[in-house]
Formats: sequence, structure tokens, C-alpha cells
Amino acid sequence: MKPIVAIVGRPNVGKSMLFNKLAGQRLSIVEDTPGVTRDRLYADCEWLGRQFTIVDTGGIEPRTDNEILRFMRTQAEIAINNATVIVLVCDIQTGMTAADMDVAAMLQRCGKPVVLAVNKSDKPGLPDPELYEFYNLGLGDPIGISAIHGLGIDDMLDACLAHFPEADEEEEEDDVIKVAIIGKPNVGKSSLVNRILGEERVIVSNVAGTTRDAVDSYFENEHGKYCFIDTAGMRKKSKVYDRVEQFSVLRATMAIDRADVCLILIDAQEGVTEQDTKVAGMAHEAGKASIIVVNKWDAIEKDDKTMDRMRKEVQEGFAFMPYAPVLFISALTGQRVHKLYEKINAVREMSMLRVRTGTLNSVLADATNRVQPPTDKGRRLKIYYMTQVDIKPPHFVIFCNDARLFHFSYQRYLENQIRNTFGLEGTPIKLTIRQKGDKEE
Repeated sequence: MKPIVAIVGRPNVGKSMLFNKLAGQRLSIVEDTPGVTRDRLYADCEWLGRQFTIVDTGGIEPRTDNEILRFMRTQAEIAINNATVIVLVCDIQTGMTAADMDVAAMLQRCGKPVVLAVNKSDKPGLPDPELYEFYNLGLGDPIGISAIHGLGIDDMLDACLAHFPEADEEEEEDDVIKVAIIGKPNVGKSSLVNRILGEERVIVSNVAGTTRDAVDSYFENEHGKYCFIDTAGMRKKSKVYDRVEQFSVLRATMAIDRADVCLILIDAQEGVTEQDTKVAGMAHEAGKASIIVVNKWDAIEKDDKTMDRMRKEVQEGFAFMPYAPVLFISALTGQRVHKLYEKINAVREMSMLRVRTGTLNSVLADATNRVQPPTDKGRRLKIYYMTQVDIKPPHFVIFCNDARLFHFSYQRYLENQIRNTFGLEGTPIKLTIRQKGDKEE
């Protein structure tokens, strides 16, 4: 297990800016509105040859009646409990505040090693005299840093490293399946993550737009190791007024890019909407193995034909991805949630399938014998051979005499033959047509 460094502090001291600097990429939403980072956010880092995980947390408001801020405090406490080292971030420009004192007292009680980083120390050279007042927090030597300019961060990381346990042979995480849970707002994405994890890992509220960042949650059971990525609900573009929400949509698309499998959640009570098909289209275009998950099934009045009717409606709504299996669940009651793992494993395996060229060409010969390739103005399409060049999704290249003769309907016929022969459920297939003389990559 990699050491975990939790970045905590009161709102608006620059935690997300520091997280982004350490992660080397813009993972966390940075905006001058207090409370923008709400959930925990994870990223992998390396310093002096040691790998570790950093966790960005929502700002801690020790005394608050606001429901969201209270949730954020709970999230930060969970991050603190799981951390190897805690970095408390303060702001030199506002000086030490009562809220800083309260957070420091909370950290002293937790008994974990704490590194005190005083942000916005933007002047290089001698330490700012204002730095010394932070000794009053009782957390040892304050380290002046500038998250925006990168000053002092090496000293802060050295201090964190001093608290890491001895380096063991760290396990490879290649066997962890990354699963992005995507959908429009309020379809139950966070509720599903919490049902799977059995803990309040993600903020759940019936206020639409509660999840803004894409949040990684690791989970292991008898079926395997998983990283569930809960994403912000994606609204229609015309409804994305808020700049923070624009970042959220971007973050959700990034989550799709790094996922192995996408769970496309839809609301059983609403059925398939135009926005559902747009969200699913993003996963399809990205070539991701996908499962359509119909949530809130417990809220539907049923007879013996309800599921078949709904399945047909879903398949018609998602006609562009007929390969995606449909699963009916209730995140609220847990109904059929256990069936997700086997489906996730199966569709991921299909997306990684490799087929030998000899086997592929036997399928190709059989398919062309059954349905002759098309002709145009007396010229017939000749297909020479087919080979697989990539996985995730399976990518096949077909060589022929003239790509212009390769009608779309015949491509679809060959794709269906490949899919039926190898049972490629849950994954898109990519077909590239090349004519004689084109170079093979």
C-alpha cells in the first residue's frame, strides 16, 4: 500500500492549488469561491524515488450549521483517518486564524504526523517574519511554501517523506479495474458508490450538483480490485452556466478517458432521455467497455412484463451501442448491485480480447462465403486479410483492393460476425479499412 498524504485546512488557503502542483496536472477544481472542493480527490505522486498518494479535501469549517460544509468536514476526517501524513495548509496573507487553531487542535487529537505548510509565501530568500506566528499552532516548524510558484514544496515533501514507513516492495496496481460511474445529475451515482463501499465515501445529497470533482474510491472483494470513479452529473451544455460546473463536465470526460469500464446510470422513473444518450455517446466515442445501469428500480410498479418493456425501451434509446448489457438495480436497497462485479469483469475482459490472425481470417472467409462482398459498376470488393492491432477496444484492420467499395453496411455485417463469434459483449469494436499499397502500422 502506498503512503497517503492528506492535504487539509480551512477553506480557501490554497489546498487545491498545492494538490495540482504536486499532481503535475490540473486535477482539482481551483476557484476563488470557498467550498469549491467538496469531496476527497486522489492522485499518485513520486518524490525522491518514493511513490505515494495525495488526497485533496474540502476545507474544514470546525463550527458550522451548513449541511454541505458539515459533509465536507466528515469527508476530511475520513481522509485524515486513512492518511500516513497530514499536511496542514495555512495562509500567510491572512495570518493565523481561530479556524486554523481549531483545525490544528483536531489534528493533534488524531495522533498522526503533521507537516505545517504556510502557503502564499511568495517571496524567495529569507523566511517571511509573519511565518513565526504559526509556531503557536503547536505543530512544529512551519514551512513557507508558494503553491502557485512552487517555492518551498521540496522542503515540505522532504518533511512528509521523513514520516513514511520503510519502503516495501510496492504492489503493482495493474490488476485494479477503473470504473467510471457516469450519468446526468441525480440518477444516484454517489448513492451507488456508497452502497458498494459501505461507507459515506462520497457526499450524497438531493441537491443536484453536489458531486463536482471526479472522486476515486478503491474497493476489493472476492471478484477483484476496483477503483470506482464517481463523476459530476453532466447536464446539457445550455444549462452549464456556472464556471465551476464547466470544470466538472471536463472532469467527468477525463474520468471516462482513464476508465476501463463505464457504468452509464439512468433513472428508471424517467426512462431514457436525450441527455442520457449524449452521456453514453461520450463513453462509446471513447471506445470504452460499458454497462447500462437502470437505477431506482425499486420505485417502479411492476408486473411480469415491466422489465422486458423497459429493456426494449433502453435498447431502442441506446441503439448506437447494442453491445452494452442492461442491468436493473436499486442503489437505495442494494437490489442486484452484487451482479455488477461479474458484469464489470466480463466486459473488461472482452475489451482486452486478443484474437490470432489465423483465427480471424477463418471467420472472415466464412463470413465472405456466406454474404458476398459488394460490387460497384462491375468491380467487386476483394478482401485480402484481417488482423488485430490493438485492444481496449479491440481494433481490427482489414486489407482490401479498394476501400471505396467497402460499403458501411458490409462493415457492420463483418463487425456483427466478429462479435457473435467471439462473444464481444459490452465493448465497442473498431474497424479500419485499408487498401492494397497502404502501409500497415
